[in-house]
Amino acid sequence: MSGSLDRTVGVGGALALGLGSMVGTGVFVSLGIAAGVTRPSVILAITIAAIVAACNALSSAQLAAAHSVSGGTYEYGYHFLNPILGFTAGWMFLVAKSASAATAAIGVSGYLLTALGVEGSTVGVILPIATVAAVTIIAAAGLKRTTVVNTVIVSVTALALLFVVVTSLSSFSIDQFRPFFAPADGRGPWSALIYASALSFVAFTGYGRIATLGEEIREPKKNIPRAIATTVIVVFVIYVLVAGSGVSVLSAGGYASATAMTGAPLEVAAEATTGAIGAVVVTVGAAVALLGVLLNLVLGLSRVLLAMGRRGDMPAVMATVSGGTPRIAVIIMGVVVAALTLIGDIRLTWSFSAVTVLTYYSLANISALAVPESDRRFPRWVSLLGLIGCVSLGAFVDARVVALAGVTLAAGLLWHAIARLIANRRP
Repeated sequence: MSGSLDRTVGVGGALALGLGSMVGTGVFVSLGIAAGVTRPSVILAITIAAIVAACNALSSAQLAAAHSVSGGTYEYGYHFLNPILGFTAGWMFLVAKSASAATAAIGVSGYLLTALGVEGSTVGVILPIATVAAVTIIAAAGLKRTTVVNTVIVSVTALALLFVVVTSLSSFSIDQFRPFFAPADGRGPWSALIYASALSFVAFTGYGRIATLGEEIREPKKNIPRAIATTVIVVFVIYVLVAGSGVSVLSAGGYASATAMTGAPLEVAAEATTGAIGAVVVTVGAAVALLGVLLNLVLGLSRVLLAMGRRGDMPAVMATVSGGTPRIAVIIMGVVVAALTLIGDIRLTWSFSAVTVLTYYSLANISALAVPESDRRFPRWVSLLGLIGCVSLGAFVDARVVALAGVTLAAGLLWHAIARLIANRRP
């Protein structure tokens, strides 16, 4: 039956959710994709992405503290802007994070199959789907249980990444970072850097999961901003250290090639420095981390779908809450993510996620600008800078991916118009 969610998560649990959402696909897969665009200057691309993400994080914290309900920018858009922009935010979140979740599932498969030496097998298709199914079952069990799982995931991941960074020190060479600007894909240095920043930005956006779960966090006005700010700072440090390690060990070109060919670049780097034992350590850490990201994405997606069901933008059954958990919404999103894994191309899914999530956070910043002064915690210029950053990064994403995102948005708005028309005709 429809109902309210329970506030069971404290600041520590919220931090674990944020770290579990961010330290995964970004650090184990997408940084290698960004390195393939801009080579050694991927370090600068991460920094630019972190600055934009920090502004967006403060906007999300501002909104979550002022209006702490599940649904994230979907609800903020409705509350502070208008229904069409609210729906647009929700729709873009669903498509962006579904693509990110599919990338995470493909990444899990890549690391495991590389470790096992399996290539070109149907297992490569079945394993991502089975992974999504297992995570969906865990997410349907309830948030209190998944918070414990997240804490374990973050701990294991941190140890694996520390291993990568420490073992790479013996191979460090500044020559691997020369020339610093060496764009690929026929782009100029500036275009490549900003495109890589857009790809890196997606890896920072897991903090939004804290906001989308706002209805389940205790003392949200205090705990949400604290958890979001801490998460962004910690993740920035991790990303710079790991990207630097990947470039140092493999070279920027080798880092990118390992990502494209295996989807498991850090495993390749670890094997190059410490042999098979190192590869096993990183494989375990990567698999656990990517599972954590997938788990948190399914959680966040289901809460947005729940909110959209409550407002009638999705079928009302999506708003059903059973045992304090929106199980139907969880299952539906699990099915969608499993279907997207069939694409099998991590660069395509990640690029699509980039442009759609930048649209989502543009709307988050616009919503934050509309927060009244009485509820404001951060100055308006922070949200304005975040908005400019999102629009600027989005302008450098591949035009074909932008066009695909535009078609997806048009389809969503058509659905919204039909749903509203049907709702208005009901007696």
